[in-house]
Amino acid sequence: MGRFIAMLRKEFAQLLGDVPILFILFWAFSGNIYVMGHAITSELRNYPVAVLDLARSPASRELVSRLRAPHFKLVGSVSSDAELVHALDAGNASVGLVIPPDFDRAIAEGKASFQVISDGTLSRTATIAGSHLARIAQDFNRDILQTRGLIVAGIPQVDARLRVAYNPNISNPWFSSLLEMMNVITMVSMLLTAAAMVREKTYGTLEQLLVSPLRPAELFAAKIIPTVVLVLVFSLMALFGVVQGVFGTPIRGSLLLFYSVTVLYTACVASLGLVIAMLARNIAQVMMLLLLIMYPMLMLSGAITPPESMAPWVQYLSLLSPLRYYFDFSYQVLFKGNGLAYVWHDIFGIVVLGALMFGFAVRRFKRLFA
Repeated sequence: MGRFIAMLRKEFAQLLGDVPILFILFWAFSGNIYVMGHAITSELRNYPVAVLDLARSPASRELVSRLRAPHFKLVGSVSSDAELVHALDAGNASVGLVIPPDFDRAIAEGKASFQVISDGTLSRTATIAGSHLARIAQDFNRDILQTRGLIVAGIPQVDARLRVAYNPNISNPWFSSLLEMMNVITMVSMLLTAAAMVREKTYGTLEQLLVSPLRPAELFAAKIIPTVVLVLVFSLMALFGVVQGVFGTPIRGSLLLFYSVTVLYTACVASLGLVIAMLARNIAQVMMLLLLIMYPMLMLSGAITPPESMAPWVQYLSLLSPLRYYFDFSYQVLFKGNGLAYVWHDIFGIVVLGALMFGFAVRRFKRLFA
């Protein structure tokens, strides 16, 4: 225990004495999360619309007036198809609305229609805009029927209302800030541990550690524990200072459960950092390997695409991503307030993957330096 504590003191002194690393960590857990909380959004805000109104009638003006903030922004009217195409090609508008000249007569005959031309470069946003326009057309149609008395009181009607659980206002910063905090925890845990181990190789001090009484498992544990402590402190700052403090994200679950599992998860991905360190020869290779591993982990985590929407073989492959378990656990605990009975399988996955990666790193170390 004495030699292990001495190694821990050395690691803490080395890590806390690296001012640039501490500054980068402070920015990653504060400014970076704040920026990403505002940057990543699927909300439709001020989507630019150009209108080609060939009818110029009260009904067409009523329809155009419904394209209002915060979802849409009218950037102007055009007088021809060529001007509309130019507005879309130049990026001045993302949606073109074409109202035919016989719009009023078609309404009277019950077969009115208008055309929407959408710029599909950003397909996700274009799809959301199309959904909003379809809802506007539906509301416009219902109002016309009510005006003509075709909807009679007392006749059963379907009133579809969407209620979102746990995030009723669909506030994207709640989701994106927490997502970025978990990404930063993952990246920092791997990077700090891998960099600390590769630094020993670069400076030639690894040979000194090899002749010390430390066992490989003790050496790796001494590398992991300072990372766990540092990540835990900065993640507390991020959760209460940015995620909850700035964005007002509600925390419904047990913080003790969340941070207990965060300690396990940090140790898990730090073990993956040790695996990277066993494969890399310098910091540059560490960064390349880290990016090579991080992006597939993120894609398979379910944060971008739900696992149930993936191909069957990809769903099985996603079980190898620690982020999948951590994302699912964090959202269930912090957003839903679920307890251990609902998240035990995520904790089990984190522990199993962490043990496998730590064991692989120790075995690889023994083979390389036996």
